[in-house]
Amino acid sequence: MNNELQKLEFDFNKLILHPGFKKTIKDLGNIKVTMSNISSDVDIDYSGSVFSKDGAVVVDKKKITKIRLDPSNGNKLINNPFSVFGYDESIDRFDSLEGIAFSAAHTIVLLEGNDYLPASYLTFYFYTKSQIIHKKSEYIKISSEIDRDSKIDFIQDKIKFLQETIPENSILLIDGPLIAGDVYTYFIKPVIEMSKNRIIPIFFIKNSTSNMIVNNIKEYKNNYNSDLHWSYNYLNQAERTCFFQYIDKKNPKNSKAFCYLKAFNISPQRVEFHLDTYNRYLNIIPSLMDMIYYFIIVQGDQRNPQVRPIAVAEKFARAALKLVNIHNRLKTLGIVPTMNQKRFGW
Repeated sequence: MNNELQKLEFDFNKLILHPGFKKTIKDLGNIKVTMSNISSDVDIDYSGSVFSKDGAVVVDKKKITKIRLDPSNGNKLINNPFSVFGYDESIDRFDSLEGIAFSAAHTIVLLEGNDYLPASYLTFYFYTKSQIIHKKSEYIKISSEIDRDSKIDFIQDKIKFLQETIPENSILLIDGPLIAGDVYTYFIKPVIEMSKNRIIPIFFIKNSTSNMIVNNIKEYKNNYNSDLHWSYNYLNQAERTCFFQYIDKKNPKNSKAFCYLKAFNISPQRVEFHLDTYNRYLNIIPSLMDMIYYFIIVQGDQRNPQVRPIAVAEKFARAALKLVNIHNRLKTLGIVPTMNQKRFGW
C-alpha cells in the first residue's frame, strides 16, 4: 500500500477510514461512473481445499485420538495472561460499466470484562481495465486481473491493520483459514512475526471439502466424502481430534497444524495454527482449545457454532459498512444509474 494506515492508540470504539477512502469516491463522482449493480455482498470462498499439492499430511490411524474439551479450564485462560481479540471482515462489491469497486470493513474486537470493544478499518478501491479512466485519478487502479488484485489489496490491508493494532501477549481469533489460495501466502510472514511477539493467531474454518486425512488412510478413503464427514462421525459432542501436521515440501514456511472440533451435534470445524505458532506455544495448546470451546458455548448458536469474539466482530464489520453507506454517498455525487438500477429503486 502506498498510503500509511493511521497508527492506532490502544483504545477501541474506533472507525478508521483508509487515507484514499473519500478521495476515491469523490473521483468516481467526477468521472460519472455508471453503476449497474450498486451493491452485493462478497463471500470469500473458504470451502475448497487449502492444502497445496506440494505438501502432505502423514497420518497413522493408530495414533489418531480424540480429546474431551473442558470449558471451565478454557475460561481460566481468558485475559490471564493473554488479551483476547476476534477478527472478521465484511465486503461489498459495486459493479459498473467502467470497472468494479470493493468496500471492506476489517474489524477487531477486544474482550474486556463482559464487553467487546471494536475497531474497524474501512477501505474503498475502484479497479478498471481502462487506461483513460485510470489516468483521470491516481486513486483509480488499473488492473487486468481485478479479482486477484483486489484480493492482494484486501489481504495487505488486513495484515497492516492487525500488525498495527494487536499488542503483545494476545490471542487473535481469525475467521477463515491461514492459507486460502496463492494470495493468502502473503499472510505467512506476518503470522510468524506475530508468534515471535507473543501474539497467537488461531484460524477457524467452518466449511471445507478438504480430504487430507481420509485420503491418507486406506480404511477411510472410500468411506468418507471429506475430512469434515469423517470427523463428524468420529467425534462426539464437546470433543476434538488430536492435531495433524501439514508439511509443505516446496515451501516449509507454509506448513501448519490443525485439528477438528465438534461443539454440537452438527458439522465440526477445523482449527488451524501456523506450525511455528503451534510449536512455540505447544504447552498451552490444550488450554487454548478448551478456551475456544468455551467461547462457542458462550455464543450458544447450535445451528452456526462460532467463537463469540469472531461472531461479535462479524456484526460490527457489517454495521460499519452500513454506517458509511456507500450507496448514499455515490448517489449524492450524481453518479448516474443504469436502467436496471432505476428499475430496482436506486
